[in-house]
Amino acid sequence: MKRRLHKKYLVLILAYTGLLLLIPYVLDYGDKSVHHNNKLQQQQPRCPDLEKLWDDNGNASEQHAVNRSQTRIHIYLHATWRTGSSFLGELFNQHPDVFYLYEPMWHIWQALYPGDAGSLQGAVRDMMNALYRCDFSVLKLYAGSQNITTSFIFGWKMNKVICSEPLCDAHKRHDIGLVKEDLCAKCKKRDIRDLERECKKYPVMVIKGVRVLDLSTLVPLMKDPAINLQIIQLFRDPRAVHNSRLKSKQALVKESIQVLRSKKQTDKYKRLLVPNNRVNRAESYVSSAMELICDNWLSDMMLVLNAPPWVRRNYLRVRYEDLVLQPMEELQRLFLFSNLTSSPALDRFALNMTHGHGYSSDKPFLISSRDAKEAIYAWRERLNVEQIHQVEAYCSEVMRHLGYDKNSGDKTT
Repeated sequence: MKRRLHKKYLVLILAYTGLLLLIPYVLDYGDKSVHHNNKLQQQQPRCPDLEKLWDDNGNASEQHAVNRSQTRIHIYLHATWRTGSSFLGELFNQHPDVFYLYEPMWHIWQALYPGDAGSLQGAVRDMMNALYRCDFSVLKLYAGSQNITTSFIFGWKMNKVICSEPLCDAHKRHDIGLVKEDLCAKCKKRDIRDLERECKKYPVMVIKGVRVLDLSTLVPLMKDPAINLQIIQLFRDPRAVHNSRLKSKQALVKESIQVLRSKKQTDKYKRLLVPNNRVNRAESYVSSAMELICDNWLSDMMLVLNAPPWVRRNYLRVRYEDLVLQPMEELQRLFLFSNLTSSPALDRFALNMTHGHGYSSDKPFLISSRDAKEAIYAWRERLNVEQIHQVEAYCSEVMRHLGYDKNSGDKTT
């Protein structure tokens, strides 16, 4: 009897001891499980601080859903060099209800060279903030000793507002067609305040630029109810962009260096600032910047993909190939987004600009009538196999999202 009780007590003691040993194990396992789950959540692909970026409460704020028919429209044509943005901008420059500015942020990059592109993004946004409010005094910050007049604005000789009444009688604002630069050059220089007064008369203001590297730079302007900025982003086949950039390489060296020196200078990009061949330094800089451009494009697409509905309503993606192959259809889509009405004259202008002769002139930044199909497919004849494979390698994800197939014998986009 005593022996049986002794065994029973021994079993209970062993069971109790085992339980005491097991408790810390269970607790430790629980901590590790929580830590593991948190780690997995952290590894999920997402845009960092996206909620704070769009809204302080982390929700899509409907206060940004403004009735666009009852407010002034502010649009930024978001592009990079050699994507066809000058042509896109010209479609808005021609519309009689649009106050259009071509590359005003060019003044910042010129005045602050060789500042890297990343450090200039705040200044670019501040200038846009002022310009959309028709405050052109911001240009004085980058004018040096120059007198600020209508002739200071970059691209002024092609600007329909500056070259038309009441600022000048070289053109009629409602006449559709490219501005003749020689006639506009004879216009009397007007004070910048005269341009501000004209700016306030127009229901739609459009700025075209290639100096915003990251779409997130513009989020404060999209959230500002006084501006309610809308974005039209232009994309183009990276191989065509690369081909065009090489053709204009001497004109793009400074900008390419500024892009490469931007704040995204990780080890991945530092190597791009040291060309292997000094003889072809210009080509090396221009080619290397293409890698960073594709990374920025992908970042922009992910930003929009994860953005609240009100952002997507104020954002429009356009492909250059669609714009020039289907000009009238795309023009309707652009103007619908911009609360503008097209006209037969504007339709004819878009059609004529895409059915010219040849790819382009010797002047790479000249707006002219071109053969759209030749412009689209010129890269196939001008880039060698190695160049094509290189672009396809570091722009593969962007090409996939935009619907560009890798190189093949058939001419499909």
